[in-house]
Amino acid sequence: MIKPSRLLLTWLGTLTVANLVLGSLDALGVVLPHTLKAIAWGMLLALVLVAILDAWRVSRLPSPHLQRHMPGSLPLGRWSEVRLDISHPYNRPVSLQVFDHVPDGLSFNDLPQTIDLQPHQDSQLGYRLRPLRRGLFQWQQVEFLVPSALGLWHQRRFLPLDATTRVYPDFARLYGARLLAVDNWLSQMGVRQRQRRGQGLEFNQLREYREGDSLRQIDWKATARQRMPITREFQEERDQQIIFLIDCGRRMRSQDGDLAHFDHALNACLLLSYVALRQGDAVGLATFAGEQQRFLAPVKGPAQLNVLLNAVYDLDSSRRPADYAAAAEHLLARQRRRALVVLVTNLRDEDDEQLLGAVKRIGRQHRVLVASLREEVLDELRQSPVQTWQQALTYCGTIDYLNARAQLHERLTAHGIPVLDARPGELGAQLVTRYLSWKKAGTL
Repeated sequence: MIKPSRLLLTWLGTLTVANLVLGSLDALGVVLPHTLKAIAWGMLLALVLVAILDAWRVSRLPSPHLQRHMPGSLPLGRWSEVRLDISHPYNRPVSLQVFDHVPDGLSFNDLPQTIDLQPHQDSQLGYRLRPLRRGLFQWQQVEFLVPSALGLWHQRRFLPLDATTRVYPDFARLYGARLLAVDNWLSQMGVRQRQRRGQGLEFNQLREYREGDSLRQIDWKATARQRMPITREFQEERDQQIIFLIDCGRRMRSQDGDLAHFDHALNACLLLSYVALRQGDAVGLATFAGEQQRFLAPVKGPAQLNVLLNAVYDLDSSRRPADYAAAAEHLLARQRRRALVVLVTNLRDEDDEQLLGAVKRIGRQHRVLVASLREEVLDELRQSPVQTWQQALTYCGTIDYLNARAQLHERLTAHGIPVLDARPGELGAQLVTRYLSWKKAGTL
């Protein structure tokens, strides 16, 4: 598609107005030189002919060759760089305007861009990309404007340039943690580790007695054989299983900052998965109240983190209500071995009976931890000053809602079901803290 440039429209407008003025003066009886009218019409005709020739030349101009370089996977909410390499056969300098058709759900900066191509020299340009949601995204084409040699036209062209990328939860900090010592990294993340009381549950090895070892650690048979004090060394229990039971219903669609509660929940689960896999435990997940139910059996090893990422990168919350009874039935049918089940949801006061029954049913076979997300705005409203009647109504409604929510948490706790009430941004650190506390105490 060829469009006239501002230069061509300016010349056409100027010459057309000039001819209209000359025609009007001639109609009014003003005597004008015949050469003046001939020059004006001649210039207009010459411009039309030159414009036609210029349009024909730009239509025969070959298109440049573009190659897009971008990561195969992107972290949600973080800026990444995309580069376009441009090669061309032009024998003259060309000022090319380029626009990459970015899929919906991705924000971008520095587009469109204008780049000056020099004869027989390759060029490149870049722009920044920031995913706003997870999933699989596909690029299809690049759009660019090619100017004509005289600058009278711009031809809009579309070059097919397919590419795909996956947007994962924000896992960059998880992989970055590999470069740090585990203890140092956990402290930076706000995780508190408690000193273990007593000994671990799994036998590790026999060794010589050291000052400070308790008498209970001494292996008397080995001591008699070796004729020297030998003690048993224990380690933290390994090969335990963790299942994340993730609510994909409408309550997880609440927004705090740039991320929804559902994305905060996924980030927290991945954070705990990383720590648990480093501790030698097996991690899996199950979902409910979404468009489709997913189940991933617990598996040990660092490779399981990539499996988890591929399993949740395209998960999204739905508008369905949370059916805790169905979620419990689905989980118990798939997970036979005892595990720590982390139920991640947003509890409301109306969940009382159904939630309690479902969690108690799971608790007969597994250890259960209920992680309930609390909206940031609730804390803000509770702490904001009250000066007007409307603010007083809002404050009382907030306190009433929080009290009802706290009563539900207390009832669950009274039935032996631990509850973790956390704001979305703090959920990851609190989950890891609770996990390490239980693991060191040998109560998982």
